[in-house]
Order: sequence, then C-alpha cells, then structure tokens
Amino acid sequence: MTFEELGVREDILKAITELGYSSPMPVQEKVIPHLLNEDSDVVALAQTGTGKTAAFGLPVLQRISTSIKQPQALILSPTRELCLQIGSDLADYSKYIDDLKVLPVYGGSSIESQIRALKQGVQIIVATPGRLIDLINRRTVKLENVHTVILDEADEMLNMGFVDDINDILSHVPEERKMLLFSATMPAEIAKIAKNYMHNPQEFVIGTRNEGAENVRHVYFLVQARDKYLALKRVADHNPNIYGIIFCRTKRDTQEIADKLISDGYNADSLHGDLSQAQRDTVMKKFRERNLQLLVATDVAARGLDVNDLTHVINYGIPDDIATYTHRSGRTGRAGKTGISVAIIHSKEKSKLRLIEKRIGKTFEHLEVPKPQQIIEKQLYNLADRIEKVKVDEEEIEKYLPGIKKKLDWLSGVDLLKRVLSLEFNRLLEYYKDAPTLDIPIAEKKERGKRGRDKDPRERTIDEKDRRTAENGYERVFVNLGKADGFFAPNLIELINQNTKGSRINLGRIDLLSKYSLFDVKKGDAHRAISAIKNAEFYGKRVYAEIAVLDKDYTIESKGKKRNSRSEIKEFRHEEKRHGRTRFEDAEELISQSGKGKGKGKKQKSKKGKEDKKRHGNFDAFIKKK
Repeated sequence: MTFEELGVREDILKAITELGYSSPMPVQEKVIPHLLNEDSDVVALAQTGTGKTAAFGLPVLQRISTSIKQPQALILSPTRELCLQIGSDLADYSKYIDDLKVLPVYGGSSIESQIRALKQGVQIIVATPGRLIDLINRRTVKLENVHTVILDEADEMLNMGFVDDINDILSHVPEERKMLLFSATMPAEIAKIAKNYMHNPQEFVIGTRNEGAENVRHVYFLVQARDKYLALKRVADHNPNIYGIIFCRTKRDTQEIADKLISDGYNADSLHGDLSQAQRDTVMKKFRERNLQLLVATDVAARGLDVNDLTHVINYGIPDDIATYTHRSGRTGRAGKTGISVAIIHSKEKSKLRLIEKRIGKTFEHLEVPKPQQIIEKQLYNLADRIEKVKVDEEEIEKYLPGIKKKLDWLSGVDLLKRVLSLEFNRLLEYYKDAPTLDIPIAEKKERGKRGRDKDPRERTIDEKDRRTAENGYERVFVNLGKADGFFAPNLIELINQNTKGSRINLGRIDLLSKYSLFDVKKGDAHRAISAIKNAEFYGKRVYAEIAVLDKDYTIESKGKKRNSRSEIKEFRHEEKRHGRTRFEDAEELISQSGKGKGKGKKQKSKKGKEDKKRHGNFDAFIKKK
C-alpha cells in the first residue's frame, strides 16, 4: 500500500516524500481513505508515535479550500508543545500548497499577535482549549466555516480538566461537520463526548484498547525508596548510548533529579511547568537535536515532545493513572523500532505495577539493578567501539605523530591501552569501588519474611539490633514512639519540622517498629533533631529521643507516661479539638458504663457510643480493644 493508493494528492505526496515518508503506517492506512471518502466521524485509538498527525493531517489539508480565508479545520491539543508540533508538521506537509495558512494558538504567547494573524486569514487553527476560549470570548475568531474538528490526545485533555472547555468550543462550530477523536485510551468521558457530539462514529483500534506499544519491553527494578536515584544512575551508566525521558510525578522532583544528574556529570536537563516558554523551547530543541541524553520531565510538560528513536522511558515515579503510563511508554518503540520502558519502584509500589500489567495486558520483567562490574565492562566495550569507529584525518594527524610517538615510545601497546582506559574511567572505577547491591530480590524477600515469622522472639530482638546501624554520614536516632502509638513517618517529619528552629533537618532511613522507631539524620544535625523533639508531646505521650545505642534492648524499655483508659480518653479529646469535633464525651460515658448497670440508660448511651464509632475510625478501634 502507498500514500498515492490511499488517495493523497500529488502536491502533498511531493512534500511527504521529501520528508522521508515511504509507506503508510497502520493508523494512516485506516484513517486517510475514510476521511477522504466517507461521511461518518472517526474515533481512533492509537498510541503516541503511531503516525496520528499524518493520519488526520494529510486528508485535512486536502479538504481545505485556499480561496476561503476563514478557519475550515480546527485541531485541539492539550499542550502548547503539542500544538506547536502539529502546526509545524502541517506546515511541512503543505509546503507545495500555495496560500494555505496554519496558525498555532496557545497560551504563553502574545494573544495580540495571534489576533493579527487571524485577521489576515487562516484556514487551519491548531489550538489549546484555554487560549481558544479566550479568542472566542473576545469575538476575534470565527468558527462558522469549520467543516472538520479534530481532538488530538483527547484522554489527556480530559485528564487536564478541559472537558467543559471542549463542550463550550464544540457549541460554536457548525452541527454539520466531520469530527475526529484521537486517543491512546478510551475512558468513559471520551465515550460520552463521542455520543453527544459525533455522528455514527467509525472506530479504529490500532493494537488493543489501552495496551502499550507492541515494540516496548517493560521492565522494573525493585529497590529501597532511598536508593531510587542510585538505581537511576546505574541504569544510565549501564546504557552508555541512552537517549531517554525520565518521568517524575511533580515539578519539584523533576528539578531535583535533573539538578543531581547534572551535578554528577550526566548530560541532562529538566522540562516542567515552572519554566518559561523560552526555557522550555531551548530544552526541547537541545533534546530533539540529541545534545541532551536524558530529559527529566513531568507528564504534562512532555506531552508535545515528539521525538523519534528514544531508547528508554524511565518511570522514576509510577503514575496513579494507567493511561498516563500508557502515554509514557508509548514514547519509545515507535515507527517499528524497539524501546524499553523502565520502572524504578519500591515495595509499596508493586501493587500499582500489577494493576498496570493487568490493564495493558503485558508482564513486567523483573531485572536486577546493574552491578558495578557489569557497568564498567559495558562502558569499556562502548569506549572500544568508539575508538574502533572514530574517523581519522590521516593527513592532519600525521604531522603530530612523530613527537607524540617519541614521547610514548617506551610504553608497550598494552601499557598504552591501560592508560587510555584509565584516563577515561578512573572516576567511574573509584565511584563503583565496593559499591553495594541495591535491588531487593523478590524470592529472597519472601524467604526472609518467612524465616522471620518462624524465629523465636528473642532471636528477632537480636536481629533488630541491625537497625541501629546508620548509613554512611548519618547517625541513628531512637524515639519512644511506634506504630502502636499511631506514629508513622509523616508524624515524625511533622514533629521535627514543627519543633525545629533554623534550617530544615533532612532525614534518611526510617524504621517504624511497634513500640519505638529509629531514623537516620545527618551527623551534624542529630543533636538538633533530638533537642527539637525531646520532651514534646504526641497525643499525651511525652517524647523521648537519643542516639541509638547498639546493645540497648529498646523492646522492653518504656519511656514517657504509662497509659490507662483515662489518659487515652484525654488523648482522643485532644485529637477531637484539633479536628473541630466535640462528641467524645458520649464515648467516654460508654467506656465508664461498660459492664455496669442494665436498662434504658445504658441502651441510650450505647446508641450514642455506636454513633461515635461510626463517625470516628480511631475510636472504633479503641472500643474494640477495650
């Protein structure tokens, strides 16, 4: 099948041939002839990188009348980057169509210049919903001649909260128009839009609904949460020619990871919403031109980044939304090439991974984090490959050889090779010297848990002393609060932050046990942390903290006040006041009357107590304990 056989016009064929388009991709084979020859609307489910822009762009260009200087086609996209990318592609496809104008309309750019361009006359508008609504409200854009509406990345537009804007925009275009909806997934909201605004839509599914790209290998590394960044560096080091996107959940994480990578000597940069449009354009240009190997990005910022030949997509944080993972992984393995989608997770994220596996119909392969020896070997072979393939300018280099040869003539070939390699790899060898294993082997973890359950409690107490050992550069701190007190990591962080004066104290590893907890803090901050929380109160219990002592048996040690039912009631009252509730008095009566008296009074109090139990989960657990 060729583009000519699909019905693509000669002037457009000439342009796409110059761009290197040879044969149509599956989505193009299905969509192009339908748009050119059929009346019904189209819903196309296809992943990012499957050729969607050409699939809708080529027939749209062919249906435009250049004699009419009014918008005839409207393309909506979720982000300004994607908006610009589509506009650029359409301009390339229409290179030989005279008098055809395409206008990208998006926020972050001068609305006055966009209004001027509209007044001069355009046939195709590519817009983000927010900016188009602004232009509609200003009555500066006329949509009555629009005969084709395209929603690209529709599921992402819904995720970003544009559903009301889309409904508003569609109310301003003619009822009789052709509508196309492109999406990687098919959530209920998209089905609703299709039902309300489309006429007997024809559905094309490229691959399987909600699945990831066929050419993508899905792998994951299981590590401690604190080791995620170290694992990320090892993945990058083990793939010297990596060209990939690292996805983070927040703008803050994105910037922090990018800063760390740059500081550690990696060719990386960040892309997120806090950057100005000029900064984002600069970063994307560098990445497209492969002047960057690693781009650390948020999902929203990377939406318009259309880049071919990505080797890796790395999920530094697993997204909550499965469609988001599908979009991420779809950025590699494009145009028939293979790619790898990597997830770096800790044990609490495994359930998310299993859910994604179920939805996309693919199994994630568990890999061990690359070991230092494997990384060094891979890097050495990569250097050897570069030396072997380097282009030598014989004429220019020849004039310098006699002096260099004389200086190095005393070295044997092997000695010279060792020095060349050492010059390149001394830093890497030093960094990975005695580096620990990072991953948590799944089988070993299960076996360790099984062995732990079978042990004598006294043996487990001895093993728990291993928790007293801090990471390098840190000190281990004991605090007399544990899970039995309702004390968890967020409580510890809040307790320290609220009572610390001066700069914030950064914590390391936190181990929560039943009756006490242990946590790491940088050596210089250990005594500050202890002073901050010592003698504070946590729901009526006085806090005690000290540098963890290796031989001390904290399991039988009790610091602070011993609790009884009255002190616990006082504690719950305190919690109620913090949350603006006032009905623990009835619950207190219920406890005081428990097991005493019979009759109507008790039933009334029990009824009130039951109401409190329904309202207060913590107290419900307390009642059961009593």
